[in-house]
Amino acid sequence: MPASASVSSSSSHHRASPDLLVRLGSTDPEVKLRALREVKNQIIGNRTKKLSFLKLGAVPAVAAALDAAQSELLIQSAAALGSFACGFDAGVRAVLDAGAFPNLISLLSYPDDKVVDAGARSLRMIYQSKLAPKYDFLQVENMEFLLSLLSSENEPFTGLGASIIIHSCQTDIEQNTLCHAGVLKKLINLLEGSLSQRDGSLESLATIMKDNPEAASKFVSESGRALSSVIDLTKDRYPRTRLLASMCLIVIRNTSPCHLQDIGIKTKLVYLLLELLDDPGQVGEEASFVFSSLITQKEDLQKLAFKANALDKLHNQLLNYSSHPRRFQGILLVLADLCSNLESCRSKFLSLKALKLVTNALTNDNADVRAAACICLRSVSRSIKNLSAGHFTNEVIVIPLVRLLHDPCTSVQVAALGAIGNIVVDFTTHKSTFVKCGGLKLLVQLSKSMDPTMRLKALWALKNLTFLADNTCKEGILLELTTPLLSSLICDPEASVQVQALALVRNLVDGCINSVEYAFAENDIILDAIGRQLQSASKAEIGIQGMYVLGNIASGNEFHKDAVMHQLIPQVNDGDCSFIVKFLRSNDSQLRTAAIWAIINLTFPSSPGASSRVIKLRNAGIVSQIKTMVNDPSVDVKLRVRTALGQFMAFSDGSA
Repeated sequence: MPASASVSSSSSHHRASPDLLVRLGSTDPEVKLRALREVKNQIIGNRTKKLSFLKLGAVPAVAAALDAAQSELLIQSAAALGSFACGFDAGVRAVLDAGAFPNLISLLSYPDDKVVDAGARSLRMIYQSKLAPKYDFLQVENMEFLLSLLSSENEPFTGLGASIIIHSCQTDIEQNTLCHAGVLKKLINLLEGSLSQRDGSLESLATIMKDNPEAASKFVSESGRALSSVIDLTKDRYPRTRLLASMCLIVIRNTSPCHLQDIGIKTKLVYLLLELLDDPGQVGEEASFVFSSLITQKEDLQKLAFKANALDKLHNQLLNYSSHPRRFQGILLVLADLCSNLESCRSKFLSLKALKLVTNALTNDNADVRAAACICLRSVSRSIKNLSAGHFTNEVIVIPLVRLLHDPCTSVQVAALGAIGNIVVDFTTHKSTFVKCGGLKLLVQLSKSMDPTMRLKALWALKNLTFLADNTCKEGILLELTTPLLSSLICDPEASVQVQALALVRNLVDGCINSVEYAFAENDIILDAIGRQLQSASKAEIGIQGMYVLGNIASGNEFHKDAVMHQLIPQVNDGDCSFIVKFLRSNDSQLRTAAIWAIINLTFPSSPGASSRVIKLRNAGIVSQIKTMVNDPSVDVKLRVRTALGQFMAFSDGSA
C-alpha cells in the first residue's frame, strides 16, 4: 500500500493542477504571486510540465499579471513567461499569442531595475527562437534602442541586444545599417566582457559579417585588437566560446578571402573543431556544422582535415551518435564535404566501411538525417573508380534511394535525386537495377513538379541515366518521358531547367543514326522546340547545350543535316541574323566551340549535300564570320575554325 500511494502521489506531481490555474486568476495579489512562483519553479527545464501547463491554458493567465502594479508580480510573471519560451517553440508561440510581447518590451523602461532585468531576460529567451518577431533595424528609434542595449552595463540588456541581432539581421542592407550605426564597435567592446557577453558578441559579429565583405573588412580595420581578440578567444577555457570564436574567424575567411590565409590559422581551426566534436553536449553538436562551413568547397582545407585523421574521428562519431539526429546530420554533412573533391577521402571512407552506416541513415526517422545521408552518398559516388567497382550498384542502396523519391519532405527528395543522378551514370547495371525498382517512372513524375528545383534535379538525373545508354534504354526513357513532355521541358520558364532538358536530348541523340531519330518523333516537335529556344536563349549554357544537340543531329544522314540547316537558316528572312552568327560572336568560348562543331558536322566533304550547304552558310554570312575567328583567343575554338575552313576549301570554287 505505501508503494502504491507513492506512485499515485508522484503521478499527481507530474500533472499541471487546474487548481493552480484558478489561483493564477485570483484577485488576491499574494495568492497570485505564490501561484506564479509555483508555475515558474515547476516548468524550469521541464518540457513535459511546460506542455502540460500550455494545454491547461496557463500562459494567458501568467501574461495577464504583466498588467499588475506590484513589482514582484511583474518579475515573477516575466520570469515564468521566459521559462515557457526557453528552448521551447510551442512556449514561444503561446507567449506571443497571449499578447505578452509588447508588455515585456514596456518593462524595459520600468523604474525598478529588477523588473527591467526580468523583462530583458524573458525577451532574450523569446529572441532565441525563430518564431520571435523580426526586429526592424531600419527604424531610427529601434536602432537607438539597440545601441542603448549594447551600451548597457546590465548583462541581460547586452544579451538581449545580441539575441535581437542574431535573430533578425538577415540582409545586406541590415548588416550595413548596423555597421554604419556603430554596432560593430559596441560588439568589439563586449569581447572583453563576461562569458555571456563574449559569446553573444561573437555570434552577433558572425551574423553581421556573413557573406558581407564590406562588414568583414570594416571589422578587421575597426580596431587593431578586434581580430586578434577573436583569435585569442579560440584558446578560451570554455568550449562554447572557442566554438563561436572559430565560427567568427571562418565567416571572416569565407567572406573576405584576403584575410586569415596563414596556414597556421587554418590548421589550428581544423584541429580545434575536431577536438570540439568530442564535446558531449550542444557544443559537440554544433561543431560539425561549423566544421562543414570551414571546409566546404575548400580543397586545401579538406586536405588538411584528411591529414589530421578527420575521417577516423568522424567514423567514430557515426558509430557513437547515430541516435542523436542533429549531431548525426552534422557528421554526415562534414563527411560529404570531405569526400566532395578528394579521391583519397573517398577511398578512406570506403575502407572504414562507413558506407553501410550512411546507407542505414537513408531510412532514419529524421528527415534532416535522411537528406544528409543522400548528400553524403552523392559526394562519395563522385568517383569513376568507385562507380566502376560497383560499390553503389546493389539494391541495398538503390532501393532506399528510390523510395526517398516518395518522401513527404521536399528537401529529402531533392537530396535523393542528387545521389541518384551520380549512381546512374554510365554503368548499365545501375540503370537496370534503378529502372526495375520504379526509379525511371518516379523521375518522370518529378520532372512535372511545380517546384522548379525538383524539375531541375529530376531532369539532371534523367540526363545522367541517358548518358552512354544503349538504344533499348533510351527507348524506354523516351517512352516513359514522352516527346510532348520533353518538348515542354525544353521550353520551361526556368532557364536552368531548359539547360538540363537540352542536355538530356543531347545524350539521347548521341550515337548511332537510330539515336538521332529520337529528335524527329511526333512531327519533329523536339527539334522545333530546340530551334525556338535557341532563337531566344537567355543564357549561354542554353546555347551550348542546344548547339551540341544540333551538332549530334548533324552527324546523321542527309535528311538530318538538312533539318539542322533549316533551324540554322530559316526560310523566311526577317532581317535578323541567324542565332548561330550571334553564338559565333559570343564572349563565351564554349558556346563558340559548340556552334563550330555543328558547322563541321554539316560540311564533311564526303557528305553528298555538303557543297550546297556551304553555299547557304556563305550566303547567310556564317562562313565570313568563321573566317574572322582564325586567331580566336581560345585554342579549342581556333582548332575547330581551322577544321571548318579546311572543309569549306574542299568545294568547287576553291574559296571560302
